[in-house]
This record gives sequence, structure tokens and C-alpha cells, in this order.
Amino acid sequence: MEQAKQSASVKNFLDLVKTSRKGKLKIYLGMSAGVGKTYRMLQEAHSMLHNGIHIQIGYIETHGRVETHALLSGIPIIPKREIYYKGKHLEEMDLNAILHVHPEVVLVDELAHSNVEGSKNAKRWQDVFDILAAGISVISALNVQHLESINEAVEQITGIAITERVPDSVLDAADEIVNIDLTADELIARLLAGKIYDKSKVSYALNNFFKREKILQLRELAVNEVSHHLQRKIQIEVAKNIKLRPEKFMACISTNFKTAKVIIRKTARLASYYHSPWIVLYVQKSGESADKIKLDLQRHLINNLKLATELGAEVIRIKSDDITSSIFQVSMEKEVTTICIGKPHITLFQVIMQTAVFNQLIKKLSTTETDLIILS
Repeated sequence: MEQAKQSASVKNFLDLVKTSRKGKLKIYLGMSAGVGKTYRMLQEAHSMLHNGIHIQIGYIETHGRVETHALLSGIPIIPKREIYYKGKHLEEMDLNAILHVHPEVVLVDELAHSNVEGSKNAKRWQDVFDILAAGISVISALNVQHLESINEAVEQITGIAITERVPDSVLDAADEIVNIDLTADELIARLLAGKIYDKSKVSYALNNFFKREKILQLRELAVNEVSHHLQRKIQIEVAKNIKLRPEKFMACISTNFKTAKVIIRKTARLASYYHSPWIVLYVQKSGESADKIKLDLQRHLINNLKLATELGAEVIRIKSDDITSSIFQVSMEKEVTTICIGKPHITLFQVIMQTAVFNQLIKKLSTTETDLIILS
């Protein structure tokens, strides 16, 4: 049954490649290292070679895993670019060589990788977009913890800060996403058998990233992400024939930078789920002008607005002391369907004194079809 599903996946992507001149993107998504993403990429490469497709390896990282390394045999490899950086010998994917060779399909592993300083692009996913633009299809791999919008959730689960991240828009651009799924017990068994890391590292891994409860939570994130992608594709196909109300989200933030970051990330997830455009609105009150606001708050605000832009939002900044009217006006002008705000962190006295602000917003929105979401 599993082999039949795999064959169908290969055939579907093969059909996409044959019927389009534009490069197609397929991503193998996994909950962690060791689930078999690279192994499956190489298996698919052999199937494509068998079907007469000109496929080559642009970059593959086997991590010394014997079974995976054996699959390299017979697949043409585009040589890596050798670099000496800060006294170290490094090997990077050669983007120019891939564009010059111009295979029909290229394998590009480690999608979240950061390129060495001085490269054309800072990130490998940007290299992939250049390859796709040249009409070359790409098969790549990514662990779910590298997705930008769930970065903080992953850090809470694992206790590890993930520095190499990929915008959710990269997954949105994928023509096909395949979840490489294992149970927690299967993954731990692979770890104990030395199929993921050297046996000297197994004990440390079991007591850290590879704890069963962490694996289960990461597995849920990966399954949900693939499910959301499928639902987005269905919505897009249905929308071609049925006129639907297009979703558009607006995140309202303030200089409370911690809350603002949460609102931005959660709204990005919602927008990604619905495959919809979204806005980040910052209403600057008179007491928050550059000469009155603290420098650290200015810096955090700028960083949050930059994060919103990187996640694909349209950023709007306006000056007004009437926050409610400003939010309502922008939502009407931009045809927003859902407004997202943070849960107010205020005392009982402040609630009594300031409830009018929220009442005014709710009253205004009650006359429209715009939804209001309060994010914790």
C-alpha cells in the first residue's frame, strides 16, 4: 500500500513537470531529522530517471546514513561550489551551474539552509525560486520546525532556538507537499539503531530533541501543515467556479512588542491557512511620536514591522488618537474580512475606564460582515 502511494506521488509530480513549462516545486516535509525525507527524494529521482526525465542532484546531504548514501549511485550530480570562508573549506550548492546545465528536475536538500556570506542569495529557498523562475522543477525537503510562523511554538516544544527559518510563503508556492510521517516509536527505533546519528550521540538526542512527547507534538504540526496545504488547494479550485467571499485578515498592533509579535505570527498562520492576503496596521498615537517614545520600543516596533513584511503582510502606519475609528476605516477601505487584535493586559480599573474603546469597535463592526478575533 505504501509503495503504491509513493508511486502515485511520483507519477503526479511527473505529470506536472511534463505539462508545464514553468518550474514546479515539490517539498517533502517532515517532523524532524531522520524521518526519511532525503531517502524518498532519491527514490523519486531513480523513478524519474527510469521514466526518461533529465534529473540531477543540485545538493544532497546524506549525513553519513548508509542506506541514503547508497541511493546516490546512478544519479548525475552537479558539482558543488567550493569556498574558503574565514579559514574554513566549505561546499555550497552551485546555483549558476544548475542554471547552466538546466536539467528538467533538480534535487535541492536542506531548504532552510543559510548560504555563506557573499552568495547571490542569503537563503537556499531563494536559490530555489531562481531555479523555478528559469523553468527548472525542484524537489526539496524541509523540517516543520523551520517554518517562520510556528517558530516560537517549536521553541516552546523543544527548548531549542531555530535560527534557520523559511517563510510560510515558500510552502504556499509549492505545487505538491508530501508529509514523511513516522510514529514516535518508529523514529526512536531508527535513532537507537544508529540510522539518524552516530551511536555516540544517541543518548544525548533521546534526552533532548527526541523525547517522545516532543516528537508527538512536532508530528501534529507537520500533519496539520500538509492538511492545511491540501485544504488551500481545494479552496482555490472551488473558487474558480463558485464566487466566494475572499478572506482578508488585518492584524492590529501597538508598541507592546511581545504581544505584537504574537499577533503577527498568529495572523500570518491564519492568512496562510486561508491562502489570503493580510495587513498589519499600526496606529501611532500622539504620545508615540519619535521624540516621545523610548528608543528600545522604536527598535522593537521596526523589527516587528519588518517581520510582518517578511511574512508577506502589507504594512500600514497611520497617525491618530482615535484608534477605533482608524481600525474601522482601514478595514472598510481594504475590504478586510477578519480583524485580529491582542487580548488586553489591563487591570480591572482600566477595564471599567477603557471598555468603551472595545465596545465602540464591536458596535461599528456589528453593522458589517467583518469578524473580530482576540488572540491570546
